[in-house]
Formats: sequence, C-alpha cells, structure tokens
Amino acid sequence: MDPADGLIDHPHDTYRRLRESAPVHRITGTDGNPAWLVTRYDDVRQALADPRFSLDKRHAAPGNYQGFALPSALDANLLNMDPPDHTRIRRLVVRAFTPRRVERLRAPIRRTADRLLDALGPHGTADLIGSYAAPLPITVICDLLGVPDGQRRDFRGWTDTLVHPDPSRPHAAKEAVGGLLGFFTELLAAKREKPADDLLSDLIAVRDEGDRLSEDELTSLAFLILFAGYENTVQLIGNAVLGLLRHPEQLDLLREDPARIPAAVEEFVRHEGPALLAIRRFATEDVTLGGVTVPAGETVLLSLAAANRDPARFPDPDRLLLDRDTSGHLALGHGIHYCLGAPLARAETEIALAALLDRFPELALAEPEPRWRPSLRARGLTALPVTYATVREKIL
Repeated sequence: MDPADGLIDHPHDTYRRLRESAPVHRITGTDGNPAWLVTRYDDVRQALADPRFSLDKRHAAPGNYQGFALPSALDANLLNMDPPDHTRIRRLVVRAFTPRRVERLRAPIRRTADRLLDALGPHGTADLIGSYAAPLPITVICDLLGVPDGQRRDFRGWTDTLVHPDPSRPHAAKEAVGGLLGFFTELLAAKREKPADDLLSDLIAVRDEGDRLSEDELTSLAFLILFAGYENTVQLIGNAVLGLLRHPEQLDLLREDPARIPAAVEEFVRHEGPALLAIRRFATEDVTLGGVTVPAGETVLLSLAAANRDPARFPDPDRLLLDRDTSGHLALGHGIHYCLGAPLARAETEIALAALLDRFPELALAEPEPRWRPSLRARGLTALPVTYATVREKIL
C-alpha cells in the first residue's frame, strides 16, 4: 500500500503511523510521480531551512513530482524562488507589506466581521465557512490589494474555483487561472495610471537602489498574496472554530478571558494548521535526511502537520490545549521562506474569533462530522454547519 493512502480522509492518524514507523518515506505524488515524505519535527525543521532543498523547479529531475503548474506570468513568485532572487523580491515586498499596514486593517476587519454576523441574524443555523470564514478574508485581501467593489464577485469566483476544484469541471481551474491573469494585468495597468493607497500601488512604486519588480514578478506576487492570503485564512478560521466546538472546556477558557485569543491562535495553527505540507522542494545535491539519502533532483515533501504533532516536540500533541507552549511550531514555515502574510492571517483570525464569540454565546455544531476538503496539501473545511443564538434569544 502506498504510504499516502489515508492522507485525505484521516491525515493525522496516517501521519502518526508514518512518523512512528520511519522519518522519511517514498510516496507517489498526486500526478503519479515519486517524492520523499518527511514526517518528524527535527527533520522537517532542518529541511525547511536547508538551502540544499530548493524551491526552483529547474532543480527538479525529470519524472519527479513538481506540484501545480502555473503560467509563467504567475509562476515568478516567492514560492518558486531561491536566493538571490528570493532575497531581492522579499526585500522589496516587505517594505510595502508592513506591520503598520496590518494594524491599520484591524478596525476595517472588525467592521467586516460585525457586518457578516449582522447578516446571520440573532439565531439560526448557518454554514460558517460560506457565510463568515470565507467572505471575511476575501474582503480583507481585496481591500489590501485595492480591488474595486464591482469586480470582487469574479475575483472570489475564480479563487473559489482554485481552492475548491470541481472534478466534474476539469477545465475550470485553467479558466480561473486565465481569468485571474487577465484581471491582474488590467488592474496593474490601472494602478500605474492612477495610483491609490493600496498594496498593489505600493508594489508598483517600491524600489531599492534602483531595483524594482518586473511585470511577471508583480503579477505573480499579486496572485500569491490573493491565493495564499485567502485560502490559508479561511482554513485557519474554520479549523479554529471547529477545534473550539469540539473542545468546550477550551472554548470556556476563551469566553472567560478573551485576552487569551492571540496566544490561542498559535495553538489552533499548530493543532490543525491550514497546510498539511510545505511547498515541494528539490534536492540540489545528494542530501541525507533522517538517515535516508535523497538523490539530487528528487522531490521532498515536508509534512508540517506531522511535525506539529510530533510528541518528541509537543507532549500530548493530538489534544487542543490553549495553555501549551507552542513556540517553535512550523505551521507558518521556518527560515527564509517563513510566511510573509503571517501577521495578517493572525490578525484576521484573532478578530474573527473575538467577534464570533462575543456575538453568539450559544454556538454549537449542527452536524457531528465536519466536511473536509479532499486535499493532500491543504487542511480545510468545505462547510461548517452550526447553530447559534445570542444570550437575549436564549433567554427569550
């Protein structure tokens, strides 16, 4: 049996067995090509920071798993680059993607969260993914990038097609990529002609000693910020709410002391983070990892989910414990490729949870089993049906 069997339906059970049996496994990727899967914390952390494991597809040997293919205009992003290109582009982007900008977004994020909760009414049943966890980050990302209000429906539609592919529409993903490429090309041209107070305008203008982003780099970065910022935050919010509803004693802790929420987010992302796997890497030379030699050119998949539940690093790792020491978790990466949008994802999740718990003291799962996305890479819910009510409605 292929070691990847069971990773979709029961990833944590499967990763536990793989982690206990060996640190590195030979598996078959989703395209049918081979890869090496790494499951133990120390090995995953080491590989995340090891420059001998490249993100650049040019280091991939033929016949190895390479992941999702994008047009060249969307492929020139930080997830496909090594230094010095990665260093140059990240330096340019960081100047526009500042903590100050994230702090300025906190009030608009709370207003958006309150508006979405208002639309739910004082009591009822709802899918929290479709009505709350998904529309909140797409609104934030559109505000951040400067996407006009009238164009946001198409924007979300294309993104949802990529996040939730429909097997009955095999060409839909390609059409969505084409739609996003055309959209960003036109939007960047409009921002050049008429800059505004948004991230895309800043990325167009940013320079460092005469250096600036190329057209493909700009388009690819806009796509990456949209896709990663939207997808990961939807999953993080949804997974956090599910974790609380499955662990009522932890939910009570947050209700009693909402100041715990920022620290709790670190446990949510460790326990059920949005990414099961880090972006694939390619060995630039023969590298020994976990006692196994990975030949040059072969693909390595680093399991963030398995590493974050390694009992050698986190005692009793399958339990959600909001008071645990989560330092060193790998859910958002490690090393030079640490998630650039992590501060924004944290802020959105903190605000989303605070607003939800404040609004609905009565909140419960409407179905016993969650609906998970059928993905080897991402860990997220397709739906989260809940019942909810305000205290006033409960009393009445």
